[in-house]
Amino acid sequence: MPIYEYVCSNCKSEFEQMRPLSQSGDPAECPLCHKPAKRKISTFAAFTTSISGVPKSVPGSGSSCSSCSSGNCSTCAS
Repeated sequence: MPIYEYVCSNCKSEFEQMRPLSQSGDPAECPLCHKPAKRKISTFAAFTTSISGVPKSVPGSGSSCSSCSSGNCSTCAS
């Protein structure tokens, strides 16, 4: 089951809840004030590292390397 993030419009608390995909659009009960909370848009970052531990972008992510402005980490000097 996926984990969704919610924010309560009553007490402003933010929390996560694991629920079925079929309930993803339904409000979730706030664990603090027990009022309905809306699902918020989740953001995340993805990266991988080389054998030496140097961070590089995930293939196909369209982002550039963190150590230079190249769009392809194989061209980085580091």
